[in-house]
Amino acid sequence: MKLAEDVLNEKDRPMISVQQDTTLADTLKTMVANDIGATVVKDGEQVVGIFTERDLLKLAAGRKFDPESIIIRDVMTTNLFSAPYNDPIYLLLDKILGKRIRHIFVEKEGRFIGILSAGDVTKACLNERTREMESISWDYYENWRWKPKKKS
Repeated sequence: MKLAEDVLNEKDRPMISVQQDTTLADTLKTMVANDIGATVVKDGEQVVGIFTERDLLKLAAGRKFDPESIIIRDVMTTNLFSAPYNDPIYLLLDKILGKRIRHIFVEKEGRFIGILSAGDVTKACLNERTREMESISWDYYENWRWKPKKKS
């Protein structure tokens, strides 16, 4: 069974981040340049938040929108969800669905080693299920003879 760390290694992409004093405009440029839906927000090397496409939509709909004057620390999400590096992928999917989140940090030895999107986890689960189905011997089922119950 694949684990969270396995999916991160297959993804082979660094955790993209901005510093907490970055403007929203520069944060959005970073997200577009890296083709990502969320960026990690740091204070030095410490992860302090995340800024996502969902955060952007809420922000744009809620008040005067000036990306050059908005500082990311003021609009980032600070309630971070994480999972241990050795969580099986199906458990990761349960956490993402149960908490209704789109991104989950992967934690190892007390620090975040990466971030996975709902898409990353879903894809890994589907690939794992495909491998499981391909490993089944269908001989048993092909020769399975059963008769429906007769109606009384």
